[in-house]
Amino acid sequence: MGTTLATLKPPRGGGTTARKRLGRGLGSGLGKTSGRGQKGQGSRSGVTIKRDFEGGQMPLVRRLPKRGFRNIFRVEYEVVNLSSLASAFPRGAKVTPAELKARGMVQRTDAVKILGGGEIGHALEVSAHKFSGTARTKIEAAGGKAEELKRP
Repeated sequence: MGTTLATLKPPRGGGTTARKRLGRGLGSGLGKTSGRGQKGQGSRSGVTIKRDFEGGQMPLVRRLPKRGFRNIFRVEYEVVNLSSLASAFPRGAKVTPAELKARGMVQRTDAVKILGGGEIGHALEVSAHKFSGTARTKIEAAGGKAEELKRP
């Protein structure tokens, strides 16, 4: 038979802590000021102090200078150098973002850029979202093809 509301019990080792009984005499440890200390903002009823409140001092976030600009439309490309392609792919191979990910050369496949670092000795058909100028010329000079993909 399954558990019913009548048979529910608190978990072993917890769930049965008695609530604090405030203001029940000095012997209880929570008498007189009921754990609120003496006077001040925190001793009053209905107090809610914001996390960044510094007692009336100008908060840190407002004291620090605000500088710069963060472009939310910026595209972070995963970059791969030609030297890496030359050593990882045989002559005439098709290089795609999915192939690069399968070989562990990039993490994401939504924005891949090929850079012209190093030399490429054989022809490759490279598909990527962006190419540097030197990368494109080196691929075409080796007899390969550089195809630019549209970003999703």
